[in-house]
Amino acid sequence: MKKIMKILGLLLVVCISYSLSFSQKPDEELTKEEAKQRILEFQNIVNDLQSKLQALENDVEKVKQELDLTNKRLKDCLDGYLGLLGINPETGKPYTKDDVENFRQKLGQIEGKVREMQRLSNDELADRRKEVEELEASLNKLRMNKLSILPEFYNKIISLASDIRGLYRERRVKTYTVGTWAENRDCLWNIAGKVEIFGDPFMWSRIWQANTNIIKNPDLIYPGQQLVIPAPGPKTTDEIKAERKYWRMKRQAIEEQKKQGEEKETGVKK
Repeated sequence: MKKIMKILGLLLVVCISYSLSFSQKPDEELTKEEAKQRILEFQNIVNDLQSKLQALENDVEKVKQELDLTNKRLKDCLDGYLGLLGINPETGKPYTKDDVENFRQKLGQIEGKVREMQRLSNDELADRRKEVEELEASLNKLRMNKLSILPEFYNKIISLASDIRGLYRERRVKTYTVGTWAENRDCLWNIAGKVEIFGDPFMWSRIWQANTNIIKNPDLIYPGQQLVIPAPGPKTTDEIKAERKYWRMKRQAIEEQKKQGEEKETGVKK
């Protein structure tokens, strides 16, 4: 390849130098003898370039032959490796080139997924830990395949295993210190509505369920309490159930108060 580039460079230099020498005097100003000399020089240039082109084509043909020989050696080498691997337990037949291609595609898919996840933030990776675990399991399954020892795959698999281990992240625990109602208007509804928390007051039950160890009644939180703020996301089934139970109890309490008020007014117990 270096030789080819060198020849191309020489051709370019020759063309430029000839172009400069002939541009000194226009054709229409040449005498008959000068014109003959110029034609002869041009013919010499053409012959020289044709000779260099032929040499270049010979070099290209030689490179092609070397490439074909290299490909044949690679094919023979692969056939030798496949012969040593014996029987593919998945097919019950000797390993084939199709098996190698299938393995290559699966490994490529894992590699693409790893590169995609490497662009995620630490918090995003922490939220997608299960995907990282599944990715590692997929790679480990490929590592159990005998094809993994082929030179084409061996080092790549080791590198991917290291990359996947580097994807594991632990989410940093986010907390919020409850302020006073008079100064901060802090209640679960308002805290959940803060932009830096969820930006959605309807997510208040997520905070409640993440802090049931200190919040016995979601209507009552106290200044100085350190609340754990769960990761953003849709409400879980347990959170939805707890919220529904809360509203049922609220309605029952309101109905009970209304009933007691009516009894007090009429003096008749219902």
